[in-house]
Amino acid sequence: MGGFTRILHSGKPDDLTDEMPTFVVDPLPPGMDKGYVVLNRPWAFVQWLEKATIEEDYVLMAEPDHIFVHPLPNLAHGSYPSAFHFTYIRPSAHEKLIRRFYPEEKGPLTNIDPIGNSPVIILKSQLEKIAPTWMNVSLMMKNDPETDKSFGWILEMYGYAVASALHGVQHTLHREFMIQVSSM
Repeated sequence: MGGFTRILHSGKPDDLTDEMPTFVVDPLPPGMDKGYVVLNRPWAFVQWLEKATIEEDYVLMAEPDHIFVHPLPNLAHGSYPSAFHFTYIRPSAHEKLIRRFYPEEKGPLTNIDPIGNSPVIILKSQLEKIAPTWMNVSLMMKNDPETDKSFGWILEMYGYAVASALHGVQHTLHREFMIQVSSM
């Protein structure tokens, strides 16, 4: 594994930029996130993948509140990325909503992994395909009032899960990837 890079979607450097490797990207245009700042995450990855020089084959997506207590091995195997199994991501419990973004002809809802985008270890080439779809699906979900209300703060997680399935990417689920204090 290479080093860590923080992707900052404020559009400008901050006080931590000199403390750790940081790639600054633009936020979504004003108002596009509708007050849900997390929608900037998929857009940030789209920009990073397009503009940065990334030598590694695999990317670890993690969030600032993830704490690693042991060295992290590459849990991905070839074209099978690894992800944490979120018990509260249940596509089949929201079939009517999910089918707006994942049509029946794409396959069964079981093709949609119960995951978010973090923590995930994935091939850079897979993420390059998924990221624009993740961004677009997340924006469409946010613009659908019923989906927005039902998914709330985990909407972007569903966006990543659906985008991955739309590209035929299945993740190997790892419950030991992190500790989840509580479930919804």
